[in-house]
Amino acid sequence: MPMSTTVKVPFSEPSEYSETPVFEDPTSEDEIAKYDTVLKHFQDPELKLAIREKKCPPEEFEVLIPEEKSWITKECILRYIRATNWNVVECIKRLENSLVWRREFGIAGGKFQKLFPEDIAAENETGKQLVFGYDKGSRPCLILANGKQNTKASYKQIQNLIFYLERAIDFMPQGQDKLALCVDFKSYPEVAMKGFNMPSVTVGKEVLHVLQYHYPERLGRALFINIPWYAWPFLKICYPFVDPYTKQKVAFDKPFSDYIPLQQLAKNYGGEVDFEYDYEAYWPAFIETAAGKRKSYMKRFEELGATVGLSEYDLRA
Repeated sequence: MPMSTTVKVPFSEPSEYSETPVFEDPTSEDEIAKYDTVLKHFQDPELKLAIREKKCPPEEFEVLIPEEKSWITKECILRYIRATNWNVVECIKRLENSLVWRREFGIAGGKFQKLFPEDIAAENETGKQLVFGYDKGSRPCLILANGKQNTKASYKQIQNLIFYLERAIDFMPQGQDKLALCVDFKSYPEVAMKGFNMPSVTVGKEVLHVLQYHYPERLGRALFINIPWYAWPFLKICYPFVDPYTKQKVAFDKPFSDYIPLQQLAKNYGGEVDFEYDYEAYWPAFIETAAGKRKSYMKRFEELGATVGLSEYDLRA
C-alpha cells in the first residue's frame, strides 16, 4: 500500500516488519489425553446444544452447524483448556456455554447469524472503532477511539464491539490467534457526540466479562494512551475484573509506535501512514476484506474435511 497518498482502507496483511509466532501444541501425555477428550466430545455428531442461554427446553437443542465446527479448531480448544487450567470438565462446559452464547448473540454463523454489518453501520460513522494495521507480532490492531463516540450507551455499542472483535479475528494471519487492543482516550470534539465519550461502568463490566469468558487468550496486547484524569476512576473500577494473566499484557500511556511498525501506523500516532477515516471508503472495504478472508477460511475448512479440531494454521494458509 503506497505511503505517498492518503490511506482510507484497512491493511489486509502484516508488514514485513512484523513477526508471526508459531502455535504451541500440547507436549505431555497428560495434556494430549485431556485435549483428545475435549476433541472427541465435540466431534460427536449427536451432540446438541441450546439455542439460548436461559429457558431453552431440550426439544429446542440443535446439533452443531458447519460454521460452529469451523470455530472449534485445535487452537480454540487449547485456548479454552489453558484458560481452565487443563480441567477437562470445566473446559467442555465453558466451550458449550460460549457456543450457546454465540448462537443467542447472533454471531455463530449460518442460520444462527443475526448480527449483520447494516445493524451497526450507524455506530461507525465517526471511526470510533477500527481494525487498522498489525503490531510487531502480526496481531491485527483493534483501535478504540473513545473520543469519537457518536451514540449514547446502548446494547448497539456492545454489538458493535463484538462485531469488530469477530472481524479482527478474520484479519488474523497464518500463525497468529491474538489481537492487539489499542485504546485512545483523546477528545475529538469535531466528530463526537457531546457528553458521551466514556462508556458506562455497566457496559465496561459486561464487555470485560464477554472478553474474558468467551474470548479466552485472544488478547495479546492492550495499549491505553491519552488517558484523561476523569478516565482513571473508570479504569480503576474495571481493572480488578481483569484476570492476572491479561494484566501482564497491558501498557498505560506508552506510544503505539513502541509496539506497531511505523509502516502500518497512522501519523497521528507517530507512524508513517497518512490515514484519514472516510466512512464511505473504510466501512465497505473493511466489510469486504473480512468477508473475503472468512470465505477463504470456510473454503479450506470444507476442503480439509469440515470437522471439529482442524488447525487454524491450515485454515488460514
